[in-house]
Amino acid sequence: MTTPQKTIFNIETGETTTRDFNETELAQFNADKLTAEQNAEALAKAQADKEATRAAVLTRLGLTSDELLALLS
Repeated sequence: MTTPQKTIFNIETGETTTRDFNETELAQFNADKLTAEQNAEALAKAQADKEATRAAVLTRLGLTSDELLALLS
């Protein structure tokens, strides 16, 4: 895997510099990446829980999703 890089543009000189992340930047990058993955997993779990709850309610009511849509339209 390649090391992430940072591009810095100096507006006064017009010079562009590209360098590898230093240790601090790399640690923050990895922490942010982990947090994003955890957020995606939590969102997927919440969506699955919501769908399971919806299915349980429909079962308790004795309706199919098509019947519910027909009632609501």
